[in-house]
Amino acid sequence: MSGLFTRNRLIGLAIAAFVAVVDQAVKMYVIGPLDLRRVGHIDLLPFFDLTYTENKGISLGMLQANDMETRWLLVLLTAVIALVVLVWMMREKLLGEIVGLALILGGAIGNIRDRFELGYVIDYADFHIGGFRPFLIFNIADAAITIGVVIILARSLLVRDKDETDTGDTPRGETQDA
Repeated sequence: MSGLFTRNRLIGLAIAAFVAVVDQAVKMYVIGPLDLRRVGHIDLLPFFDLTYTENKGISLGMLQANDMETRWLLVLLTAVIALVVLVWMMREKLLGEIVGLALILGGAIGNIRDRFELGYVIDYADFHIGGFRPFLIFNIADAAITIGVVIILARSLLVRDKDETDTGDTPRGETQDA
């Protein structure tokens, strides 16, 4: 299949949609049947709890959106980033890169929807080792974004794909110019 919608790109779009839908479904479950907004905290495992928070900023609490202008600026900023990731994903051919970008895109869509509808992102996943919390409270979208970034970084640092234009015709000892 040639063109814009190759098999790998369609898989990427499906992954992004799946991540966004699952993220929103879990958030609705957390604030609906679990009523975590009212309860505040639920102990689940010795190392994992559900703790309701409203994140009005971006990663690590930066750029807090405490007014309408900043809220919509963050919606616009994250939408532009999501659009850039979508364009990047649609230009990629290899499934490894597409999967990483799809996870980032799906997570971004989930968090953008929260910020657009509510003015904040719902976070609830509280991983800890005793009193030590290696991460801030997060959600599925945040986890997908983080995993996607790790995949992209790992592939760029560790995987060396053969150049598609390399036909093997370059004489030994010479290099092709890109």
